[in-house]
Amino acid sequence: MSIHPGYAKGKLVNAIKLAGEILAALPKAEWSPETTDGQEGFVHPVSVNGIAEKASVGFIVRDFKTAMLQLHHDRLKKIAEAVIAQYPGAAMEYTIHEQYRNMKDILVQHPQVVQYAAEAIERAGLRVKKESIRGGTDGSRLSYMGLPCPNVFTGMQNIHSKLEWVGVKDMEKAVETLVHLASIWEEKA
Repeated sequence: MSIHPGYAKGKLVNAIKLAGEILAALPKAEWSPETTDGQEGFVHPVSVNGIAEKASVGFIVRDFKTAMLQLHHDRLKKIAEAVIAQYPGAAMEYTIHEQYRNMKDILVQHPQVVQYAAEAIERAGLRVKKESIRGGTDGSRLSYMGLPCPNVFTGMQNIHSKLEWVGVKDMEKAVETLVHLASIWEEKA
């Protein structure tokens, strides 16, 4: 509940402080991108916005197993509810906006898509390296929109940092791979 600070004693519930308490209540040694690797799921706070009377905290919730997503949401919501319950008059709304899911669920139904991408990479004179990506990608969104689409390299380095870069030769190889990929689809049509 928001109230004038001059009359706030025993009445004010500061939404910004509650958001901070929710973040502080998250596990420190697990369940975050900085404490997990491989195919472990994670919950990642990415934004905090607010004023004294209303605040929001945005999270990315990811897992390689689709069934685990709801478990992560349930756990996160329980943590937030436990904090909110300590403050009479405080209320919380928890909403889920699906962003990225594991494209593998779609790609296993269309194995030729990955096979053709691998062949295109090899035609470009490169070694195929298959690995899972721990983040969201356009390929994931496109796959769930009906266009099965594995990720094809771009050559990017220091991804999503202020020092992200890509070399011209890597970009040229990515373009060459895409040209081969288009040719392969045409050849096999």
